[in-house]
Amino acid sequence: MELDLTGPLRDDAYIILSGLVTPRPIALTTTLDPDGRVNAAPFSFFNVLGDSPPIVGLCPGDRSPGIPKDTARNIRLTHEFVINLVDEAIAEKMNLCAASLPPGENELLHAGLTPLPSTSVKPPRIAESPASLECRSHSIIEIGDNRLIIGEVLRIHVRDGIFDPETWLVKPGNYAPIGRMQAPGWYCRTTAMFEMKRPK
Repeated sequence: MELDLTGPLRDDAYIILSGLVTPRPIALTTTLDPDGRVNAAPFSFFNVLGDSPPIVGLCPGDRSPGIPKDTARNIRLTHEFVINLVDEAIAEKMNLCAASLPPGENELLHAGLTPLPSTSVKPPRIAESPASLECRSHSIIEIGDNRLIIGEVLRIHVRDGIFDPETWLVKPGNYAPIGRMQAPGWYCRTTAMFEMKRPK
C-alpha cells in the first residue's frame, strides 16, 4: 500500500500519521494568559529536539480553522510554558484537561490537579507530574496550518527516585510514562521495556 499525501488523502494525513508514528510522549502543557489565568492542555505532537541548547518541539493545532488554541496564543503572548510529562497515575486527569472548556477556565481545577510555583517561568508546574520542563519559547514556525513551537528548556523538576543521581539514567520501574497511540482515544503503557546494546 502506498499513500500519496499530496493528493486526495491530504485531508486524512492526521489520522494516518497519528496512527503510524507511535507511541508519542504527551506534553500536558501549562501556560498563563496575559491576565494571569492558567491553561492546561495535553499535546502528543511533541518531543525533545536537541540538547545544546536543550530544546523541545510542541505543535498545538487550532481550536477551529484560523483560531489558535489557548496554549499557542498564550505562548505567543507570554513566551513561557511548562511541559508536564504524563505517567499512568495521572492519565485520567490529563484526559480531563483535553475538555473544551471556555477560555479562561482553569483545566487544573477541572481535572483535580495541583499547581505548584515554577522557578524560572511564571506558568505553574503540576505537582502530580513525574517531571516538568520549564520552557521559554525560542521560535514559532508556521507551515500551512501547522504551528511548531520550539522551546528552550530552562529547568527540570523530577520526582525523587526516578533518576540515579550518579549516572542520570532513569531507574527501571520507577518511571512509567504513557504514550499516545492512534486517534481518537488510544494510549499505551511503557512498562514492558527491553534493552539492546548498541553495536561498537
